[in-house]
Amino acid sequence: MIGGYSGEQLDNADAIIDAGIALGAPREARVIAVMTAMGESGLRVLDHGDAAGPDSRGLFQQRDNGAWGTLEDRMDPTTSAENFYRALLRLPDWQSLEPTVAAHRVQRNSDEDHYARYWASADAVVTALSTRTLRCGDGLVRGSDGPRS
Repeated sequence: MIGGYSGEQLDNADAIIDAGIALGAPREARVIAVMTAMGESGLRVLDHGDAAGPDSRGLFQQRDNGAWGTLEDRMDPTTSAENFYRALLRLPDWQSLEPTVAAHRVQRNSDEDHYARYWASADAVVTALSTRTLRCGDGLVRGSDGPRS
């Protein structure tokens, strides 16, 4: 368990981190992405929305408004993370914003501070998953912030 998350949740966080690395997103963007998915879905791929977004799906609870791709895209951890990163990295001066504000500007959550409570856990998860050298059971090796080989 890392930061209160385990199993499938950490696998999903790993997919988010890998997508960020593949896109060249800096570490802070990766923490923001994991923080956002924690706040939106508890790092679970949800096949339902809520009252505010009944058409929202996936790790990031992305809406069916055309901006986030197909339902299949939104339900895929890697594709939904890539779409989140692309939107985040397009924000002017996103790195100068508070992380929760940057996440809010991408997600348009009704509460600008909604994601703040997840920052410490997201940082712990990104640190742990980015620096571990062996993933149990799958034989994949990861160096510090580098791609798997």
